[in-house]
Amino acid sequence: MDVLGDFQLTSVSGRITEHALRGAVDFAAAPAQMRSLLGPLALLPGTWKGRGFNQIWRPFHGSQDRFLELNETIETLEFEEIPGDIPNRGLLQADVNLHGVRYLQQIQDAHVLGPNGKLAGIHIEPGLWLSTPETTDPQDPPTVARLANIPHGTSLVAQGTGAPRNGGPEIQPVNITPFVIGDPNNKIPFPETDLSAPSQFRTPPGDIPNVTQAMVDNPNSVLTNAIAGHNIISTTILRVSTTPLNPPTSGGGTSNIAFLKGTGDGPNADVVQVEAIFWLEIVREPNGAIKHQLQYTQTVLLNFNGLSWPHVTVATLEKH
Repeated sequence: MDVLGDFQLTSVSGRITEHALRGAVDFAAAPAQMRSLLGPLALLPGTWKGRGFNQIWRPFHGSQDRFLELNETIETLEFEEIPGDIPNRGLLQADVNLHGVRYLQQIQDAHVLGPNGKLAGIHIEPGLWLSTPETTDPQDPPTVARLANIPHGTSLVAQGTGAPRNGGPEIQPVNITPFVIGDPNNKIPFPETDLSAPSQFRTPPGDIPNVTQAMVDNPNSVLTNAIAGHNIISTTILRVSTTPLNPPTSGGGTSNIAFLKGTGDGPNADVVQVEAIFWLEIVREPNGAIKHQLQYTQTVLLNFNGLSWPHVTVATLEKH
């Protein structure tokens, strides 16, 4: 690495054993996972596959300023553990060792074909998840961070917390209504969100055969429906943001290429904020077998034409 230090290629025993998984009903102790070098990231290494839902207000260069794109999605998310310590050199306190995983996220449309006759690609994202121990300067508990690069021309650092809980996740509703920049309570609704009203400025119904009004009203309903009736015995919650979560102090932010930021006339589509929650779930199936499930919801704010436009992506994935 650079001035932060070199990788120390030592062995890492950060994965959870089957014995620990089967004993995870009482997750308050969580010894195997929370004491591993990866901390709350310990379940991530491996390949996860599943389906989800994507919604984005796209800037539209034409007779109006917006187009509401909706996608049913197929996703693969691969994580690989970084094999050793990542020393971060300290000046205001002693050095700390980070641990983490690198990942590659690939999302395709579940129905729409691309020019090559295969399912159209929607998103590809390489990045890192890092686990940071407790620090004294800043005075923070252990934290996690996601470092992501998106081909549209955005890079981001989102930092936050990782914590276990017994049982399944508590998934709150999410709203896709745009709002005046800097004033989230000043929401501006648009007719494209009403699926019963035909619109040339929304994805054609034939491309989204299973999308319902309930999904548009609250994309997180896709997540709650996916786990209805599941016996989730424990969940690790990774919550990260590009804006400070207090606590922890948390760093982070977004950086965009010039085209996205635009000029004095305003941005084309400036990515100003990213909020995400990942739920790593241990599920006991009816036959007693244990499976690992990953759910996430992510909201990206795109600023253009005086408004912040929520871009929400959700998915439910299983480890293979």
